[in-house]
Amino acid sequence: MAAHTTDGAGPGRERRPPGRRGTGPRPLLAAVTALLVAGLATGCSASGGSLSVVWEAPADSDTREYGNGAWLVGDTLVRSRYDAVTAFEAGTGKGRWKYAPPAQEHICAVSRRTAGSVVLIARGNMTGTGCSTVAALDLTTGRERWHTPRAPGDLTETLADMVAVGGGLAVLRDTDDMWALDDMRGLDVRPAVPGTKALRAFDLRTGAPRWTAAVPGGCVPEQVGAGERQVVAVLACGRTELRLAAFDPADGRQRWTAPLGGRATPVPDGQVTLRSAEPAVVQTGGTAEGQPGAFLAFDEGGKPTGRIETTGGYGTVQAHTPALVAVADGRLYLGAESREREAYRDRVVAFDLTSGAQVWLEDVAVAGGLRALDVTGGRVTVLADRGSRHDGLDELRVLDAATGDEKESVETGLDVARAEGEPADLFVYEELVVAVRQGAGVRPFSVYGRG
Repeated sequence: MAAHTTDGAGPGRERRPPGRRGTGPRPLLAAVTALLVAGLATGCSASGGSLSVVWEAPADSDTREYGNGAWLVGDTLVRSRYDAVTAFEAGTGKGRWKYAPPAQEHICAVSRRTAGSVVLIARGNMTGTGCSTVAALDLTTGRERWHTPRAPGDLTETLADMVAVGGGLAVLRDTDDMWALDDMRGLDVRPAVPGTKALRAFDLRTGAPRWTAAVPGGCVPEQVGAGERQVVAVLACGRTELRLAAFDPADGRQRWTAPLGGRATPVPDGQVTLRSAEPAVVQTGGTAEGQPGAFLAFDEGGKPTGRIETTGGYGTVQAHTPALVAVADGRLYLGAESREREAYRDRVVAFDLTSGAQVWLEDVAVAGGLRALDVTGGRVTVLADRGSRHDGLDELRVLDAATGDEKESVETGLDVARAEGEPADLFVYEELVVAVRQGAGVRPFSVYGRG
C-alpha cells in the first residue's frame, strides 16, 4: 500500500455562507490529501452501511504550527508533531515506537511523502540556530538512518517543502534569503548560503552526498519536490520573480526553468504552492478564501501544458483546502463549489494536465460541504457533509476516476468533524477508515470500522 501524508503548508478551509456548516481554521501546516475506503472499490452504486469507532489516540494537549505530518506505511500509522514522531499499529492502536529529537530540539519540517518507508525531518533549536539538521527516519523502526547538517535561516524562513524524498534521493534546501529583515531594516542583506549551493541531494538509504545543484544567479530555492525522473524547485529570483526549475536526479544538472510570474512582496508568502514533482504542477495564488489563482502544469521539457483557473463554469475551486486537491495519473482532481439560485452544490472536477481541458464533473453534495478527496486505484473517493437536513452526517462517495461515474455511496452515520474537529487527512487500512487531525484538544487519529 502506498504511503499517505498530511502536510502543514495550507491555510484553513473557507468560511461557509450563512446556513452552511463552517469547518473552522486549520494550522499552518495543515495538510494535504487523501481518503480511501476498502470495500468500496468494486460493485455498482449502492447505499447503506455505517462506521463505528474502533480506537482513538489520546487528544493532544499542546501543538505547534510546524513539524506536523502523518503517514500510513503498511500496517503502521505514524504521526509527527513539533516534539516527537509516534507510531501505532493501525488495526489495534497499540503503540509501536516513539522518536524524540535529541537535545530538546524541535521538528520544524517533514517531507510530504515517504519513499522506501523513509521520511525526512528537519530539526533544530527553533529559538536559536533554527533548522540546522536534516535526518532520514525509518518509519518501520523509528530510528534515524543518517543525518546531515543544514545551513539554517532565521525564524522568517519558510518551512513548507524544505525537504523531499523520491527516486532514491533525499533532497533539501538550505537557508532562504532574509527578505523580512531586509524589508524591515532597509538593509541590503544577501542570502547566508548562495543559491548555487543551497539545493543538495543525498542517497536516501545511506546519506552519502550525491550532488549540489547550481541554480540561476540571483535565485534561491524556496520549495523542493522529488520524483523518479526529476527533482523540481520553486526559485525566488531577484526578490520579485518566481520560477520553477527541474534538475536531473542523477547529477543535479539543471534541465529547464519556467517563469511563474512576479511576487507582490519580497517576503516568502505562499504565493506559489508546489503540488507535484511528476508531472510538475504548481498552484499560483488561491491560497486564501476569495483569492484568484490557477494551477500550472509543465511537461518534462519545461513546456507549459495546462492552466486551470480556480473559477470557471465548474464553479469555484476550493484551492486553499489541500485535502481537496489531488494529482494522479496525468490528471488534476479538485473539489469545487457552485451556486445555483439560492442553493450551493459541491462537486468534483477532473482536468487533463496535458491540455488543461475539463474531463468530467460530478455533483457529490447539495447544501453540504466537501471534507476530503483522494484518487487511488482508478477511484476518486470523496467524504462529504450531507448538510443540516441530515443532521450534518457524512457520506462516502466513490467515483470512477476515468469517467466520474458513481460506483458506490455509503451513509456513514457519523459527523467526523463535530466530535473531534475537521480531519486534515483520511487513510484506509484494510476495512478501516482513519481520520487524521491536527491541533490542540483533538485526537490525532480516529479509526473507524464498517458496521
